[in-house]
Amino acid sequence: MKKVYPLIAAGLLTACSQSNIDSLSQAQVVSGEEKVNAANSFHYQDHHRPQFHFTPQANWMNDPNGMVYHNGEYHLFFQYYPDDTVWGPMHWGHAVSKDLVHWEELPIALYPDEHGWIFSGSAVADVNNTSGLGTKENPPLIAIYTYHNEPERLAGSKNYQTQGIAYSLDNGRSWTPYKGNPVLIGPNIPDFRDPKVAWYEPDQKWIMTLAVDDHVSFYSSPNLIDWKFESDFGIDAGTHGGVWECPDLIKMPVEGSDEEKYVLLVSINPGGPNGGSATQYFVGDFDGHKFTLDPKMKQEVSKIPAHFPEGQVFADFENDFSEWTLTGTAFSAGPVAGNYPNQGSVSNYIGKRLVNSFYKGDAATGAMTSKTFTIEQPYINLYVGGGMHPGKTAVNLLVDGEVVKTATGPNNERLEITSWDVSDLTGKDAQIEIIDRVAGGWGHINVDHIVFSNKAAHTDIEPAVWLDYGTDNYAGVTWSNVPQEDGRFLFIGWMSNWLYANNTPTDRWRSAMTIPRELQLYKSQAGYRVRSVPVDELDKLRSTTHIDSNTLVYGRTDLTRLAGFNSAQFEFNATVDAQTAEQFSIDIANAVGEKVSIVFDRENNQLVLDRRNSGKSRFHGSFAIEQFAPLDGEQSEYQITVYQDASSTELFVNNGEIVMTALVFPNQDYSKVIINSDEEIKLKSWSLHELTSIWK
Repeated sequence: MKKVYPLIAAGLLTACSQSNIDSLSQAQVVSGEEKVNAANSFHYQDHHRPQFHFTPQANWMNDPNGMVYHNGEYHLFFQYYPDDTVWGPMHWGHAVSKDLVHWEELPIALYPDEHGWIFSGSAVADVNNTSGLGTKENPPLIAIYTYHNEPERLAGSKNYQTQGIAYSLDNGRSWTPYKGNPVLIGPNIPDFRDPKVAWYEPDQKWIMTLAVDDHVSFYSSPNLIDWKFESDFGIDAGTHGGVWECPDLIKMPVEGSDEEKYVLLVSINPGGPNGGSATQYFVGDFDGHKFTLDPKMKQEVSKIPAHFPEGQVFADFENDFSEWTLTGTAFSAGPVAGNYPNQGSVSNYIGKRLVNSFYKGDAATGAMTSKTFTIEQPYINLYVGGGMHPGKTAVNLLVDGEVVKTATGPNNERLEITSWDVSDLTGKDAQIEIIDRVAGGWGHINVDHIVFSNKAAHTDIEPAVWLDYGTDNYAGVTWSNVPQEDGRFLFIGWMSNWLYANNTPTDRWRSAMTIPRELQLYKSQAGYRVRSVPVDELDKLRSTTHIDSNTLVYGRTDLTRLAGFNSAQFEFNATVDAQTAEQFSIDIANAVGEKVSIVFDRENNQLVLDRRNSGKSRFHGSFAIEQFAPLDGEQSEYQITVYQDASSTELFVNNGEIVMTALVFPNQDYSKVIINSDEEIKLKSWSLHELTSIWK
């Protein structure tokens, strides 16, 4: 057993933005392909370029699409814009791998055509040639995808998203759009997209799971061409803070039993547990027509209606600002009835008027400060909307001139309920300050109905069960046609978030995929749950390795120094016996003081991934934040795995029962792993593995 003390270890440690399809010329298509071809000679050494995650050689990428295993290859298609590093008219990019780790990028698979841009979808091996688009001897691969017709959207149509198919008879190297496209037109619903198709053996038919506004619709077909509506799911289940996208219906065995259940993955943007994009899931049964939630999960994901209790109204903003001090030019002389010109429709406020700092547009800045009052009730409840710039477009509670509570908008003109627990401040003199210090996009704040109450207010509570609590795993789905003898459910996600995806600090390329993961369904005390486990194939990337055990640590302990380890991309594993420590943390750090901190806060039953000091973050106000996941603080032992690449941290706790995926952009590569604890803890086992680059 080793014992390490601080003096010994003192080393440092959505497709949302759209432009006109008419602007997509043949010249642009050609130039995009030329860019991909020119990049073939490029070595993947850009600053922040991941070394063991898939990235496009150049330009923009988002959702994984068309994931299918066929003739010894894993196909990964992806949303791709070949003419810029920001989102644009969508194509399907294409890459293949024989081992899920090393990837070869191929030419663009699908281009926009007369029906629209090529949004997300799936691909299947039509092994029985049900479509008739191949032969018995050479059955086709079929891609099923959403057409987005931008001119129709601009003309006011509600059927501008339809479903089309294309087929390949040469292992996915070339694709022919079906001449009868589109094969499915929606029922006057704008958000009608992202078909995930799978074979339903009992009824000998294909099932399409489709994202429709804020729920999922199921369709069936005998041949991938003629589709029939079956049912809807989700209007009254899960969270609906944004549009539902990229669903995936998967039949899975329950670990350790003969039972089988269906798992339904659904991505949502916004509405994630730590802001922006994320993926929720549901467990239940499917009979070929309808998805039915497991009763216990139904209880967990059912909506709890909003509640705003009565109390002492401090400010209703119906008349004037006579008891407020105004500075700057953002606020008018009094409350406004809704929205200003050139502002979106403001909603969910109380009465006829509210505070709105869009008075002179987003460019103006200013502040409003209330009279001084004494805190007498345990809660301050209010409505807040507008820009999401923490500390900059905000409502602040000031005590002795210091901010003790704060709230910001959701980047939405709809005001949402906010509640501050001020029970520990009773008897204190305070002020409320409404500030707008942002002159750019969403540079305004909306506020209404500030009430002092003895009960907390809450917005509609729509509980969800999350696949990944980090901010940067979105739109992920599973591979189809994985050989039965393999038996795994293989998953990959887009490693970004729509909050800041267009702004991340990369040059030649933008966005990466997560590492591939195996999904496993098991039953816990809480009910059915899905864990995510890094695939075994990643082990082949290990080179330099240090393995140790029974190491007692206390204070600040640099494990990389102990191991004589120095690598910019690595895998860290540890089994930690926390013993009596109420909290311990792991810093993934560099030599200039930048770090991402992983905090096991057992006292408060939460796992925290803190990237506030991780490096570059000014590209978006919501990037440098703490991210939270639930943690069972009663446990004394935790199994921890971290995969660290040039611009990402992927954390797996207790064999993937808790997962957090986060982008990071340090100015210097992280190469240190530091354990911090004010009480002695034991690393029962730990290892560091340098991971070699997948790029030649």
